[in-house]
Amino acid sequence: MNSAAPKIGFDRFIHIEWVTAALKVRAGTVSIEEMNELLVNAGLSVIARKKTRTVLNRLWLEPRPELAEFANRGIDIFRTNPDVSALALSWGMAIATYPFFGKVAELVGRLSALQGDCTSAEVHRRMSEIYGEREGTYRMTNMVLQSLASWGAIARAEKGNRLIRRPPIALTNDQAVAWLIEAVICYTGKPVSVSTLQSMAVIFPFELNQPLAYLVSTSSKLEMRSEVAGNLFVALRT
Repeated sequence: MNSAAPKIGFDRFIHIEWVTAALKVRAGTVSIEEMNELLVNAGLSVIARKKTRTVLNRLWLEPRPELAEFANRGIDIFRTNPDVSALALSWGMAIATYPFFGKVAELVGRLSALQGDCTSAEVHRRMSEIYGEREGTYRMTNMVLQSLASWGAIARAEKGNRLIRRPPIALTNDQAVAWLIEAVICYTGKPVSVSTLQSMAVIFPFELNQPLAYLVSTSSKLEMRSEVAGNLFVALRT
């Protein structure tokens, strides 16, 4: 599903208020004019607003064709379950749409797993190893880190040099959890072990406390596969 995914793409700071507004525009509860007004009131220049809109379009307003149906189902979950976290849905779209965003999130989740924090320098170093040591990689990694802070996933301390995990959000809606698992598989591009789902670094801001094997077995979009040594994996249903 990521065959047409941009290599970086997520090159702007995206405030949680803006991405939530984009979600609500697609859900029909906020007008496009209200969303645009948020960007104007944020003091963004015309060029900055255009570039920010490009990211918001890809996330919710005009997703890539292969993700349009996935986005629509996310919106349906939001419409029918007002208690579902808008953050979780936007996080799912971000990791499915932008592998760069997903990789930064995964690294933060992995590096902070033991002690609850890590340094931004560690994240930058790992991203440079993957995407190359160039100014663009550094700048765009910073854009994602700033966004993660605005989205409530992390706090930045010591002038942004230390990244601290915020308490995770417990997702209690089965539809939203199954949808987020789909997003994880879109991001990884391969089946994921059921035993690792609850601790996947790329979705570190969320707690999945449901019996996931059962949840996957009841999903029309996911399927269970038994692979090496009888280990269970979850994949997209074909």
